Amino acid sequence: MGKIHKQLVIAIDGPAGSGKSTVSKIIAQKLGLMYIDTGAMYRALTLKAVRQNLDLRDEKALAKLACSTRVDLEEEGGSLKVVLDGEDVASLIRTPELTNNVKYIACVPGVRKEMVKSQRSIGERLGAVLEGRDIGTVVFPDADYKFYLDADADERARRRHKELAKTGMNVNLNELKKDVLSRDESDMKRSVGALKKAPDAIFIDTTDLTIDDVTEKVLSYIKVRGEDSIS
Repeated sequence: MGKIHKQLVIAIDGPAGSGKSTVSKIIAQKLGLMYIDTGAMYRALTLKAVRQNLDLRDEKALAKLACSTRVDLEEEGGSLKVVLDGEDVASLIRTPELTNNVKYIACVPGVRKEMVKSQRSIGERLGAVLEGRDIGTVVFPDADYKFYLDADADERARRRHKELAKTGMNVNLNELKKDVLSRDESDMKRSVGALKKAPDAIFIDTTDLTIDDVTEKVLSYIKVRGEDSIS
């Protein structure tokens, strides 16, 4: 498959464990587009807030922190570097503790304003595959393609358990499922940037599908402007 040298914007939303991150990376690589993990940007800012012992419920302080923080996403050797003020923090932002604190950062209007500004700037300039929870509804409502991936909670918890096990972390599966459901509720009910399927997004249930299956499904819908399907 040839690469697409166009400012194509593809939005892929969905809850944690739906497979959107892995699929988005593959799609971006296949199409020659930038991959933007919006969740990683919020995680990086959360890490900085925790390091500075900020009150995670102090919206004014968090918005001020966002304005004075630089979070960059860089591709290197097929992996994504999450650079927080010059430091690669990709390996530090996936812990359960940090995951549970992201919700406080992600619901702050001032924080989201800064993050969305950065995400739009990258996407409009280079073209990108962006994944998150509000890409198709807020960040890029006019994206060329929108997808919403989901899977049942048990499967998403199993995927998270497997992911953590690879890093040497042994977390109870039942506790992970509770965390998954709690995160879903928090994401769906937050006042800004809530997890929501855009009306025109293509829904894909990934519960019983492999990553290759999901990738193939997504690619089957994508066409170069004015040309035949690239799948």
